[in-house]
Amino acid sequence: MSKIFPLSLNEIEKLVEKYPTPFHIYDEKRILENGERLKKAFAWADFKEYYAVKAAPNPHIIKSLKGIGFGTDCSSLAELIISEKLGIVGEDIMFTSNDTPVKDFEKAAELGAVINFDDISHIKFFEDNIGPLPELVSFRYNPGSLKGGNTIIGHPEEAKYGFTKAQLFEGYKVLKEKGVKRFGLHTMVASNELNSDYFVETAKMLFDLVVEISNKLDITFEFINMGGGIGIPYLPEEECVDLEFVGKGVEHLYKEIIVKNGKNPLKIYMENGRMITGPFGYLVSTAIHKKNTYKDYIGLDSCMTDLMRPALYGAYHHITILGKEDAVPTNT
Repeated sequence: MSKIFPLSLNEIEKLVEKYPTPFHIYDEKRILENGERLKKAFAWADFKEYYAVKAAPNPHIIKSLKGIGFGTDCSSLAELIISEKLGIVGEDIMFTSNDTPVKDFEKAAELGAVINFDDISHIKFFEDNIGPLPELVSFRYNPGSLKGGNTIIGHPEEAKYGFTKAQLFEGYKVLKEKGVKRFGLHTMVASNELNSDYFVETAKMLFDLVVEISNKLDITFEFINMGGGIGIPYLPEEECVDLEFVGKGVEHLYKEIIVKNGKNPLKIYMENGRMITGPFGYLVSTAIHKKNTYKDYIGLDSCMTDLMRPALYGAYHHITILGKEDAVPTNT
């Protein structure tokens, strides 16, 4: 996938006069086009994207995404407050959190967010500290060895998140006994995954569970949340996930599993973050020093606090030298 910075050297120089480097700049038009592309891939369904606030907790970006119907996926008090300040409340918020403090649950409940419990013990914890369970409750499923993770998120059976399958049955039984009427099912088993088939397989796993659990416990599921994890092509030779392929694959499974088993209508949710904004955000920095020792170094006015990812993951980050976009490299 080609890596093209959308602004010229002259345009950036004019911006720098007002906003000294380093700074991040986002291409709003392409972010929104990307969001619409995701929606179109699932236009056949009752679909909603909950943008993962943690991916880029910028109120201006989130406000723009709200304008095309996105909700927010939140995992902390700060993210809930950002959503609230932007007028995103109620079931336009999906709240999923590990080891959740009382104040975070309190705020999520106050805003009427969809509560997605990460652990079966959270049911009692919520009741003891917050009050009665909400009308709509969801659980996060960890499939363990039944579903492979990837190099970033690791193996599900080694991760701290989610319910086991046995705990799902126990948890939904408890919810039913406590009078909960509306149910959701969620999972998140990969991060920055570029294999399009992976997301279709995730949908099948959730659809099969919906049928199995609803038949055994006589409950009706309102939605599944396939999580996020759709990757972006950091390397120029990588290709982005084929959203149209994913959408069609999930539609086929929906008809074969959900419709044929009489479990429709079932809403389809996702909570992508990186794939919505990542390809269209840029760090602009100025070269201020050149050092020649055992290696050659170009020093910038930005550092790890401005772009932490390469230092943490050893990850590739594409660099464009403005004014020399088409020049042949002289030193690699």
